[in-house]
Amino acid sequence: MIIIKNSGKDSIDKMLKKYKQKQKRTKQIRSIRERKEYTKPSVKKREQKLKAIYIQKLRDQEQKRS
Repeated sequence: MIIIKNSGKDSIDKMLKKYKQKQKRTKQIRSIRERKEYTKPSVKKREQKLKAIYIQKLRDQEQKRS
């Protein structure tokens, strides 16, 4: 649970902004979406491997340009 303390001077808009920033930093929304449905460990590994391959290709292309 995310807790935002109000000092009394902050408006609702500022409090909402703080809440949204804190949510992004803690990656709370992402974890909720991940837990929404079950994914097999093999599928997670495959996605992770594909992402790593994609990032490596981008880095190789960047090195070729330099």
